[in-house]
Amino acid sequence: MNNKTTVTHGEKLQELKDLLYSEDNSKIITEIINKNPLDLHILAANYNWNSGFEVPKAILSNENCDFGTGLLMFYRADGYRLLESKDAFSASTSSEWKEFISKLYERILDNDFSNKSISFTPPLTKVQVFKLRKSNPSNPDVFLEKSPGDGIEIPVL
Repeated sequence: MNNKTTVTHGEKLQELKDLLYSEDNSKIITEIINKNPLDLHILAANYNWNSGFEVPKAILSNENCDFGTGLLMFYRADGYRLLESKDAFSASTSSEWKEFISKLYERILDNDFSNKSISFTPPLTKVQVFKLRKSNPSNPDVFLEKSPGDGIEIPVL
């Protein structure tokens, strides 16, 4: 007889929710090491950015982190401000945020992700894209256009 247990989709989502809302960051980071690209994307999409950068850094450090997840995190962490005005970005008093966004910006530009299976569409209107291109023609298209991969519906945890 096979005693192998099967984890249902609902159980998997509950496991991710329990992890995300754990108050023990070291536990979250330890668990993130073993997550697949989809789990990392769901965690990143549901992350509360008021909780700091430790968990997002762990997600990005996982070799399974997808390019689409990196782009999602860039926007969720307000990377739009860098695209909008490098001067305003530089004037920010949050050195931790600036370092996080700068490193993520470079990593996206360098295409430093092993997977491109999950698509992410930047949450920009056509007018915003036009204004970003007009005000700063050097803004790379990779930050303004849908990333490669399959679109997924992100569940709310």
